[in-house]
Amino acid sequence: MLLAALVTPAHAVQPDEVLKDPALEYRAREISAELRCLVCQNQSIDDSDAPLAKDLRLIVRERLEKGDSDKAVLAYVVARYGEFVLLRPVFALHTLLLWLTPVLAVLLGGFGIWRLARRRRPAPTRGLSAAEEAEVAALLRRE
Repeated sequence: MLLAALVTPAHAVQPDEVLKDPALEYRAREISAELRCLVCQNQSIDDSDAPLAKDLRLIVRERLEKGDSDKAVLAYVVARYGEFVLLRPVFALHTLLLWLTPVLAVLLGGFGIWRLARRRRPAPTRGLSAAEEAEVAALLRRE
């Protein structure tokens, strides 16, 4: 039980932030999991104790209570804080390099390995000359 408690992520959502409607709270958690804490940068706002993360969690819940859709809440936060707030960047022309870099790295690595494999082919083996074959045959007859 203790090991399971250590493995699960620690959510920083305070009891006073939790919405009374479980469906809205679930949606708020789903949205919060997609938003980056601008202070911690590699944590979602749900996992961060930073005051700015708390403010973002409250904004998400506020917008949901006003009746905004999940996409509208995300759009509101992105409009206010920029695309950096998204943990998964959008796939667009200005983020194309970000999305294609892993693919390009794998392709370049594969090409490099292919080139190395072609370069290291063993030299063809040379057969024995007639004189050498005669010498081997003579040695074998002595035994």
